[in-house]
Amino acid sequence: MEPLKHECGVALIRLLKPLEYYKQKYGTWMYGLNKLYLMMEKQHNRGQEGAGLACLKLNSDPGHEYMFRERAEGSNAITEIFYSVHKHFKDYTPEQLADVGFVEKNLPFVGELYMGHLRYSTTGKKGIQYVHPFLRRNNWRAKNLCICGNFNMTNIDEIFQKLTQQGQYPRIYSDSYIMLERMGHRLDREVERNFVEAQHRGLADRDITRYIEDHVLMSNVLKTSMADFDGGYVVCGITGSGEMFSMRDPWGIRPAFYYKNDEIVVLASERPVLQTTFDLECEDIQELQPGQALLVKKNGECSLEQIFQQRGDSACSFERIYFSRGSDRDIYKERKRLGEQLTQPILKAIDNDTEHTVFSFIPNTAEVAFYGMLHGFKKYVNEKKVDKILAFDHKPTRQELSDIVHEYVRSEKVAWKDIKLRTFITEGNKRNDLASHVYDITYESLHPYVDNLVIIDDSIVRGTTLKESILRILDRLHPKKIVIVSSAPQIRYPDYYGIDMPRLEEFCVFRATIELLKERGMYQLLEDTYRQCKAEMDKPKAAMQNQVRNIYKPFTVEEINHKIVEMLRPEGMETPIDLVYQSIEGLHEAVPDHKGDWYFTGKYPTPGGTKLCNQAFINYIETVYQYEQKF
Repeated sequence: MEPLKHECGVALIRLLKPLEYYKQKYGTWMYGLNKLYLMMEKQHNRGQEGAGLACLKLNSDPGHEYMFRERAEGSNAITEIFYSVHKHFKDYTPEQLADVGFVEKNLPFVGELYMGHLRYSTTGKKGIQYVHPFLRRNNWRAKNLCICGNFNMTNIDEIFQKLTQQGQYPRIYSDSYIMLERMGHRLDREVERNFVEAQHRGLADRDITRYIEDHVLMSNVLKTSMADFDGGYVVCGITGSGEMFSMRDPWGIRPAFYYKNDEIVVLASERPVLQTTFDLECEDIQELQPGQALLVKKNGECSLEQIFQQRGDSACSFERIYFSRGSDRDIYKERKRLGEQLTQPILKAIDNDTEHTVFSFIPNTAEVAFYGMLHGFKKYVNEKKVDKILAFDHKPTRQELSDIVHEYVRSEKVAWKDIKLRTFITEGNKRNDLASHVYDITYESLHPYVDNLVIIDDSIVRGTTLKESILRILDRLHPKKIVIVSSAPQIRYPDYYGIDMPRLEEFCVFRATIELLKERGMYQLLEDTYRQCKAEMDKPKAAMQNQVRNIYKPFTVEEINHKIVEMLRPEGMETPIDLVYQSIEGLHEAVPDHKGDWYFTGKYPTPGGTKLCNQAFINYIETVYQYEQKF
């Protein structure tokens, strides 16, 4: 119930017709810019820390700018960057702005290629210099490169070392800048390859430039620059000469969807974004496949190329549970199934007493799973009704039938989020007191001391909001029992592919397991796991195994659940609390085509993920655990 920070979102638009075409058909030459704005707003859920856009003007004269970029920080960044772009247009007359030829020649951000990005940092690095897109300048148009992406690389230290061995000096140590420099270096080589070829053909001066720009192969650049990266990514880019591309990681971890016709080629991180922005059906849109790149050449020719063979089938299941927009046709159905599949374990938690149970959800992102849960219980109650009717050994009276027919599943909106706690409150007691008022309740929405209260969430990660706010506020309703339900399985392991979940000790499941090990005197398992993790670090990455999985083996899910409840129960609260998690099997049944489940199983799709998880346990033992033991 404490929100996870979202991933990044990308948006690409390539206009395939002259700007005059869009003015005539859609009433404005700003068609591409306006559509980019919609695509970015529809993906605002993926990043609230910053936003940026880039634009390329294909037909620009020497001495005039042709690549434009605007970036801003903060949750209002989308509005800021588009406001800044439109400020460039305010000093021109309506007649000038209506003249497509004039605006093409004189106005910035008027072009045929647009690229947008929504940012959330998963590395903790802040500042405008870390906001995408990133730009690499050169006097040769074909060597100019602008990139953005939804990614996090696990082996940036190795890539950095490789670059420095080549003699390069990256200005900033981050995966984004290092990717820019590595890709830019390979783009330079690709341009130089074509330069030599043009000379062999007897060309000179501008003819060489035209040859280069017509023959640059971005597939060569991607194959040579992306081969060594370990991580989840969708990387997008445009070059100064008019090439556009987007590539998905070969494990298929991060998603990307595209659409093309004779007017446009567009790509976004989520399918509904394209459906809504361009009025499309699901079937119109294609998903970029693992290791595949969408390439659009300077002349508008569009193609798909398999840059790397697929290395895994690890599409992120958390995209489906939480991060992506629930308006996607398939995601909506999957989230409903996740809720419905929890019917039996919830029945067990409430002792099958549906008559005296109220169902609800917190936060709003859990609403679709809530509908699925309700559907499951409606089916269960209806089956009970049928059984009762069939059990009559006489013709039932109207009252008897009425009593049965009017049994129903009770649902209420019991919690409302009122405020956002401001971080300038730092003193512990005052902060916790304020946190307890983040949510408010619907008073008298259940019968005190008689009704159970079942609250479903899409995931339970840290448990902080449960302890500091949710449980306290729900207790004011005086339920007979509170059942907290997670439509996702227990989150046990960090993510290293673009989601802000890097440390083991942040997870309430991990903390509860450590407490169980301490209580049962199983310190040897902690020490053994620590040594095993250290030993793994001496192996080649491809041979590493995730030794952190060992600490969970002695305990059942229920044992860990009980300990979580014990740890999160607010002081003085006596209402019984139960915790119900989705099972791994239930996850795979509800979301069969997205097998990336490392958050829950510890089975990382890449060697880099396994390495970093082992390192996270080492860090925990050497810092947090040793500190706690000392004091």
